[in-house]
Amino acid sequence: MELTWIAIAASLLMGGGALLIFIWAARSHQFRRFEDVKYQVFWSDLQEPPKAPAKEQKHGSSTKKD
Repeated sequence: MELTWIAIAASLLMGGGALLIFIWAARSHQFRRFEDVKYQVFWSDLQEPPKAPAKEQKHGSSTKKD
């Protein structure tokens, strides 16, 4: 029976801790702009990538110089 009370106390402490973290996150506006997170992957596509220097083609390529 003692183990049951320990398990109940532990679950109440963990639940209370989760509730405190949720309240902190809500008060500090952590949930304000959660839709922008999924677009962060595409923000790098919006910027023009730096251009690499052109390399000379080796002999035997499919394009011929005239």
